[in-house]
Amino acid sequence: MVTMTLKIILLVVLGAVIGLALPMQDLTVLDGLISTALCLLLFGVGLSLGRDRHLFSSMRSLGRVVLVVPVGVAAGSIIGASLAGFVLGLPLNESAAIGAGFGWYSLSAVLISRVYAVEVGALAFLSNVLRELVALAIIPWIAIRFGYLAAVAPGGATAMDVTLPIIAKSTDSKTTLVAFVTGVLLSLAVPVLVPLLIGLGGG
Repeated sequence: MVTMTLKIILLVVLGAVIGLALPMQDLTVLDGLISTALCLLLFGVGLSLGRDRHLFSSMRSLGRVVLVVPVGVAAGSIIGASLAGFVLGLPLNESAAIGAGFGWYSLSAVLISRVYAVEVGALAFLSNVLRELVALAIIPWIAIRFGYLAAVAPGGATAMDVTLPIIAKSTDSKTTLVAFVTGVLLSLAVPVLVPLLIGLGGG
């Protein structure tokens, strides 16, 4: 998992280097490629959800906690990013939209780059990659120090895939299921909240 993250970072750096070397007119094809990639990402999310036949029955058995946790993680992510943006002098819509990526760096970066600005999309990518890397490192400590449910928060949307094994190892089976459902719900929220929040700036 960490290897894949490193590969993605290296590919972005490589793309930036090649982009600097190419004339601007040669980069116009990227618009179509970004749109295609975005459609494929969203299709992949729907495909993953559709393959899990027991997802919704498992969600019902968890009761209210299945909604309280993702809502709390979402609110904390957006508020925290907004406060950080205020300190750094970023517009509220940009910092809030970056926080609404919930760790899903690929989709949030593409969405922001597509509808707003490439520079802000790059910042969203780096911020959410960093969130995932930090989550992988601190989830076991958070589980011990603050409790099992708190360990779900750092992963955000990645709690359904990349950080799920770390959560499972650091907590129990019930928390693992809460983490998976939280990741699913936050992943569904990303393509809705990111464009909505970034659009508040009129960009």
